[in-house]
Amino acid sequence: MRSLRICASEITGLEGSIEYLHNGKDIGSGAFQITEKAELRILLPRAAGVVSAFSRIYDQSLTTYRDVEAILKGSSFDHDSFTVSLENIPIGLYYMSLVINTPAGLLYGMNGGGGKICLSASESGKHFQISMVDFKYCKPNRYRGGIIYHVFVDRFARGGNIVPRSDAVMIEDWDNGIPEYPEYPGAHLENNTFFGGTLYGIIDKLDYIKSLGADLIYLSPIFESYSNHKYDTANYMKVDDMFGGDEALSELIREASLRGMGIILDGVFNHTGSDSIYFNKNGKYPGIGAYQSEDSPYYSWYDFKKHPDKYTCWWGIKILPRINPDVKECGDYIAGEGGVIDRYASMGIAGFRLDVADELSDRFISRIKSMLESKVQGSLLYGEVWEDASNKISYDKRKRYYLGSELDGVMNYPVRSGIISFIRDKNSEPLKYALGEVTFNAPKRIRDMQMNLLGTHDTERIITILADDGMGKGKNNAELSVLKLSPSQLKRGVSRLKMAYTILATIPGIPAIFYGDEAGLQGYKDPFNRRPYPWKNQNTEILEYYRAIGKIRRENDAYTDGDFRILLIDNEHLIFERKKNGVSLVTAVNNSDTPISISFGKEAAALIDANVGRDFVIKSGSAEIYKISGNFNINAKV
Repeated sequence: MRSLRICASEITGLEGSIEYLHNGKDIGSGAFQITEKAELRILLPRAAGVVSAFSRIYDQSLTTYRDVEAILKGSSFDHDSFTVSLENIPIGLYYMSLVINTPAGLLYGMNGGGGKICLSASESGKHFQISMVDFKYCKPNRYRGGIIYHVFVDRFARGGNIVPRSDAVMIEDWDNGIPEYPEYPGAHLENNTFFGGTLYGIIDKLDYIKSLGADLIYLSPIFESYSNHKYDTANYMKVDDMFGGDEALSELIREASLRGMGIILDGVFNHTGSDSIYFNKNGKYPGIGAYQSEDSPYYSWYDFKKHPDKYTCWWGIKILPRINPDVKECGDYIAGEGGVIDRYASMGIAGFRLDVADELSDRFISRIKSMLESKVQGSLLYGEVWEDASNKISYDKRKRYYLGSELDGVMNYPVRSGIISFIRDKNSEPLKYALGEVTFNAPKRIRDMQMNLLGTHDTERIITILADDGMGKGKNNAELSVLKLSPSQLKRGVSRLKMAYTILATIPGIPAIFYGDEAGLQGYKDPFNRRPYPWKNQNTEILEYYRAIGKIRRENDAYTDGDFRILLIDNEHLIFERKKNGVSLVTAVNNSDTPISISFGKEAAALIDANVGRDFVIKSGSAEIYKISGNFNINAKV
């Protein structure tokens, strides 16, 4: 009989697998709640002749480690099964490899991606990531499975009897006006041109927003400031009069609540405007600002190198002096009793999105979450983080966003990048990373609340970036300001956007719609991505598709917190499953130039095309969602 043992060079070509068991169930996450029974199930090839094994678990700096024995639980013809208990591991981020004793010598099990263990003669490969977390606050269950609608207030809808400021330049042509733009990158821009969108305008359109399936509205900054974008805060304690003031926000919160919708505000707590009650460089406000005197109550907020003209700014922009919320007076003003968070949470908002969250300290973010939760149980706190937030390092410090006392999710830009690369470039690697590693690294609670997006106020319009074949490359702002997709490009963009939104709306998390994307609004980089909503020129084909997908989400609770499994992904095809209570929702995307056939061996319902059968054909450049009860065998001919 042939021995199962082989030589070392052959062993290093073998693979094993790893599962992460949360109370005995693999939920597709490497982040464990500290109160759970946390275990690793490790399958190693019997041909390796494993004598013993243990997990080497490093701290986040990869400098110190502990070894945890892997207990043999059983064997099959192909594999030996081991279990590693993760008891008594403190809250934190860890990296792990396997140390395996074989007759051929000591080997290492490294991360091969997708749950694979690659056997290696050295520990120089990629480690497995593990997190131990402890959530302090209530789950924001009310909004799981919903949709976020992201509004840039000045550009969404006019409403109310609003009198413009005397120094505001109004653009009357809502439908064809061009946003003010700099002549070249870095050129000065006043940003005091307004189209006249208000919070009252949003109130008038609440039923429209609700028709998309939205139950959260995320507003761009609304606090008093000079600019149209309002990232240069002048007064945190006052809603800008040109948006309708505090009264308009109160009415919006009330009217939204009647429709089962919540409001998320944009918190810009890394910097203020130089033209503000806090800095008061222009001397416009009563009281003494930090620029005016070192005796100002706000002086300690800022970092002056030499008072008054040399001070730290955000990205060196002189009109955006940086503040330090870790200074007690500043932190108390924002996150203390009677502070900014307290004020708006008491008005009834659902939560905040934190601008440039990676420039805020963990301590300060924790203070914000604590204050929010004390006023609104099940509140939402999102962060602007462009990378995998589970292991983010910012300013040489490892962030603690996902460990239980800070964020409920982030703006999931890796998903956006992955979807664009897959659909436009037919490159699935970034999407594999986003749907595999980034999704897997997040605690399931956060994964289910993640703000997944295709576009924001900081990115090109999604239909433009999907359909553009390079015509915008190398063009200056004057050219980009009037550049639009050709009819053939637009047709291609519509098809691609439907596929993109189907993916976005059915992966774990909450899809976020940037106002106007659902209506085919076009535009290149800022400010051309911030055109007014095209109320007189909506692309009804896209709009009705978004509504249909929103209806599917509302009617299927697998999209709240269902299991997630990728069934197929290559450069032209994507198939994945969401499953809950024995019911599966299978998303299939055909990004190839030819139709594909798919069958489940039993009856299934195609929810987009509204038909029932066992065998289906997915046309080129389209997507479908199938609903199947019980177990099934999928056969996709690609």
